[in-house]
Amino acid sequence: MISNATRRLILRWIHLVLAIPMLGYVYSPFADLPSYASVTRFVFAPIMILAGYWMWRGALFAIIGVALWLGAFRSSGIGAAILSQAVLFIAWKIWLVIRKRHSK
Repeated sequence: MISNATRRLILRWIHLVLAIPMLGYVYSPFADLPSYASVTRFVFAPIMILAGYWMWRGALFAIIGVALWLGAFRSSGIGAAILSQAVLFIAWKIWLVIRKRHSK
């Protein structure tokens, strides 16, 4: 079994390495974007989100976050995908507050 420290190290490196193509996508000339836009949107971004959320809140939260991102992006575009992540954070905070109240 992998220790938590090793798992975080692996996830951190995945997150950092996949940030490189994302930066290339953001800062590349507009004419070059169509050549790797799909790979960036549907592979690099979701894996980066998965690794980041997994380090932060665990595997279940990461899977939910990536599923929301991909579903919203596929159905309505980048605006809906970003909004879905904001809604996820708001729902997480509400859940934490409710759980804290019930534990008293």
